[in-house]
This record gives sequence, structure tokens and C-alpha cells, in this order.
Amino acid sequence: MKAMQLNQLCSLKENQNPLELVELPVPVPGDTDVLLKVLACGICHTELDEIEGRTPPPQLPVIPGHQVVGRVEAIGCKVSLVKTGDRVGVAWIFSACGECKFCLADNENLCKAFEATGRDANGGYAQYMTVAENFVYPIPELFSDAQAAPLLCAGAIGYRSLCLTGMKDGQRLGLTGFGASGHLVLKMAKYRYPNSEIYVFARSAEERAFASELGAVWIGDTLEKAPHKLDCIIDTTPAWMPIVEALANLESGGRLVINAIRKEGDKQSLLALDYPEHLWQEKEIKSVANITRRDVTEFLSLAAEMKLQPEVQVFALEQANEALIELKAGNIRGAKVLKIE
Repeated sequence: MKAMQLNQLCSLKENQNPLELVELPVPVPGDTDVLLKVLACGICHTELDEIEGRTPPPQLPVIPGHQVVGRVEAIGCKVSLVKTGDRVGVAWIFSACGECKFCLADNENLCKAFEATGRDANGGYAQYMTVAENFVYPIPELFSDAQAAPLLCAGAIGYRSLCLTGMKDGQRLGLTGFGASGHLVLKMAKYRYPNSEIYVFARSAEERAFASELGAVWIGDTLEKAPHKLDCIIDTTPAWMPIVEALANLESGGRLVINAIRKEGDKQSLLALDYPEHLWQEKEIKSVANITRRDVTEFLSLAAEMKLQPEVQVFALEQANEALIELKAGNIRGAKVLKIE
């Protein structure tokens, strides 16, 4: 099979081709595994973090990709939940122990044995992959392969972030950064909270125009002040500075949810925190760590209910490096997806 493989960590400023196109044997499923013929795989900013060494170290060499849509090609002898021919998805959560206090409380995203698809195990930048049957999800028929792929991470982690805000209908929501996850959160928020106003902070004119198309009531640069204080803000940026700016825009008693696995660059911006302006008045900061299987299942159901249509840009498998470089440069409108032939 063909696959785009990461062999070593590197800086994307110095290496424009971090992934190598390789030929590998088709993997063989274990007793409780399924073999997927990959149809599409979304491209996530987390892949940039993996390649550049900001996440826990990947198991090199590794095939990235954790927003996978595939057709079940073969099943292990003990598989009972899916059958050959089913179209299913694989998300960031590849496995968890199932026995610790976090797993038993449906917080498997915090499990110390948590394994990530495309980091700790081979992912979907390939024609085939294997995964345990307990970690695949039926894909609603109304979504094409390319549309379904970003739902499995950008959508699911956006859903978790929105839930963690604790917002109620009528409250004001801010979105800092407007890529794959941000545009899906805006659509979700408008559906779930029809009386809420949504404010978007984005670094590029293209992102701001896109947010306007999708119905944000106000759009500004990351450094601008919103015309009203916001009850909740979700930050999806890779940088530190937007955290400080978001806190300044937060209402008393409001909550900032940081949806990022790591932050890039200079941490000195945090020294600009002014306690009365940014943190006083019982403001909260909540981080997002991974996703659970429940998040994916609940979100796919919601996405089907609201007939959510992600905006996607499609690339061939062999164009994975090109798509990653575009993502690194901030050339974003919706989600980038590899269509696997």
C-alpha cells in the first residue's frame, strides 16, 4: 500500500517535505481489530505539532492522520460490532486502558495509557490501516467521505470545547482563530444557541470574511477589543498571545476554553497578564485534552441532526506535504482533507 510516513521530526520552515511517500505491506488486523480501506483523512494542526516536536514524541516512523473515514475491508475473528463493507470513522483516540478511574468515569481522554491515532499508532495518511473495533464510529450516510473526515476531530473536539464553555442560549460566545474547528463550532453554536451572538477574532482577512459569511455578528483581528464583553471564548490558535487578548475580552465570571494540544513560540507574552484586567472577577481558564468516544458519537449524531456541512479543500494522498505547508502558512478556509484513491 501507499502511505505518507514521518521518519524524523523537523521544522517545516527548513523542510518543506517532512513526509515520505512509501510502499508498505497492508497491515493485518488482530482478533479484535478491523482493517480499513481508507477513503479520506482530514489534516489537522496537531500534525504540525507532531512533526515539529511539540506533542509527546510520536512512535517513529509513523503514518500520521487521525480524522479517518474508511470502509471495513476485513475483520478479526472476535469482532462483533462491525462487519465487512461498513463505512466507519477513526478519531484522535486510538485506545485507552478501560480500567483506570478516568476510563471508568467516561473521561478516557485523561487516561494515562491514552494512545493517539497517527502518533502512537499508524493513522490515515495511507491506503489501509487497522484499529480496534471499539474505536470506530458509523458515519451517517448524508456525509460524503471528504465531509465526514473533519467531523472526527475538528468537529468532535469543537463539540467538546463548546460543551466545556457551559454557555446558555442568549450568552455571547467568542471564537479566537477560525480554521477547521472554529468554523464548525460557529455552525454548532448557531444551531444550539439561536439567541446567542458569536464574535470572531481571526488573523487573516480571508478568515474574517469566511466568518462573516457564516453569520458572526462581529469579526476583528486577534488584537482588537470586541464591542461587548463575552461570556465564553474558545481559543483554537497555536500561539500564546491570543490567550491574553481573549481574557481581556472576557466578561466577569466568564470562561476561556483553550482548544490546543500545544502552544508555539515565545511564552513571554504571558508576562503581559495583568491580574485586574485579565483574571480578576472570577474569570476561568479551562483546557481541552483529547476527546472521548462519547464526544465523537454524540457529535456525529448532532452533525447529522443539523445536517452540518463542513467546508473542505481536497488534496491527493501524495499532496499531503503541500497541504501541511499551506496549513502552516495560515492558508485556511474550512478543513483540508486527503482523498485516498
